[in-house]
Amino acid sequence: MSKMKKIFSALALSVLLAIPAPTLAAPASGKAPELQKWSFAGIFGTYDTNQLQRGFQIFQEVCSTCHGASLIAFRNLTEAGGPEFPESQIKQLASEYYIIDPELEEGERPAILADQWPNPFATEREAREVNGGALPPDFSVLAKARNLAKKFPMNFYDMATAYQEGGADFIYNLLVNYEDEPPHGVEIADNQQYNSFLGRGIAMMSPLMEELVEYDGDGVPLTVEQYAKDVTAFMYWMADPHLVSRKTIGLNVLIFLSVFALLMYLVKRRIWAGVKH
Repeated sequence: MSKMKKIFSALALSVLLAIPAPTLAAPASGKAPELQKWSFAGIFGTYDTNQLQRGFQIFQEVCSTCHGASLIAFRNLTEAGGPEFPESQIKQLASEYYIIDPELEEGERPAILADQWPNPFATEREAREVNGGALPPDFSVLAKARNLAKKFPMNFYDMATAYQEGGADFIYNLLVNYEDEPPHGVEIADNQQYNSFLGRGIAMMSPLMEELVEYDGDGVPLTVEQYAKDVTAFMYWMADPHLVSRKTIGLNVLIFLSVFALLMYLVKRRIWAGVKH
């Protein structure tokens, strides 16, 4: 019987070793991605509040002219673990936007903290007409919906750090790899711009440029790369706003299980101490 167990164990181990773990690669025919060091990466990662506030500024001044964020309410911008803006500031911000309300005689009203971020277009048809037939995706969970392509096998660093920021790295690399002209032999549509990371044309024109948005005097460089990192971090927070609390709960559970396992081991040693094995 013990021989059979060894055989089955060997077979199971060989099957596990034969299943390669995924790692990350560039999109087909595209440029290899440049992975970033995100503050929220790893099991101890947290969001950088200042970066989220800068990212929201990019979203508000640049991205929100075409993209909505229908799952995010104004009040979320004041909550702990996020941008943590003062409530009074967000109330003032919300009052500058109008929400369509058919029950009102005027047909609309100023937004309040409980309202979702308004879509820049009233209908999908309007959005497509303005954007040359393309429909700008909603930003709410885009950082989780996108990911880097996977190849095998996964390297040790990715496994050790529990890499799961593929969506953030995808968006960052997309934003910083626009080219003025496609390479020789590559054709794109008239209403597209070439992106070397994707290796093809894309309907969204390059949204960022140097010194596009003026930050509030914190010494952060006004470069495309910095803008891309900041708005990507904000998009990742929108897609996973409870990341910090989730990681905290996970660590507490691991600590509890470790302590509980140690106590059970000591109890077992105490109960069976007088029994010969």
